[in-house]
Amino acid sequence: MAEGIAQPWLAQFVLRIALAVPFWKSGILKWDGFLQLNDTAVYLFSDEFQLHLPGGPYPFPAPAVVAFLSGCGEVLLPVLLVLGIGTRFAALGLLAMTCVIELTVPEGWPVHLTWAAMALAIAAWGPGRLSIDHALGDRAPRS
Repeated sequence: MAEGIAQPWLAQFVLRIALAVPFWKSGILKWDGFLQLNDTAVYLFSDEFQLHLPGGPYPFPAPAVVAFLSGCGEVLLPVLLVLGIGTRFAALGLLAMTCVIELTVPEGWPVHLTWAAMALAIAAWGPGRLSIDHALGDRAPRS
């Protein structure tokens, strides 16, 4: 019975949705309108968020630019994931963002590890049947 329900294509689709949701929810909070980053997003990267690296923590370089790029990635990459367009690229982009988030909020590692695992699974096994990538020919998992 479990084999009938837990189909690989369904697992791949659910992984894409599960990874997209937290990034989308964070991303939409950064904008006041089309390409209009809100003051809170810039404030967070300027005054609150810091990179926890050896010898640090250190402030983000060019916080307004980093906030803008973060906001763009958190909105665009989840959309690509859900639609299944450039899925492996989107998953790797969110994996990179997860690494930066982990350096910013190191105590969040249990959640960040889950995001990283989902992103790696999507990048490794592809988007699944319910995706535009699949329709365009991306059907083979990477080994």
